Amino acid sequence: MTRRTRKTPLWEPGCVPAPGGLLDWRDGRHFDHWQDLPCVLCHQPTPMRSHYGEPVHKACAEDWITANPAEARRGRFASDIQPKRQRDDDHA
Repeated sequence: MTRRTRKTPLWEPGCVPAPGGLLDWRDGRHFDHWQDLPCVLCHQPTPMRSHYGEPVHKACAEDWITANPAEARRGRFASDIQPKRQRDDDHA
């Protein structure tokens, strides 16, 4: 039995980093507090989840983006959307 990936994300992903770049996964929805599942790339247990619900280590996803730059543009693994900065947050 093979695990299918979702066609639509569980929540909206942001930009795909350039190959060699880092994913920004600050949103708590990337972490499953209840269950570790095998990473879809390295098969070791992980509590991390992609925007599509795939169990994957963040480092494995970053390595996959670097190894598959053309396919990575489809957005399998992406960073979180960053909130827009407030105009009054200048702390200078």
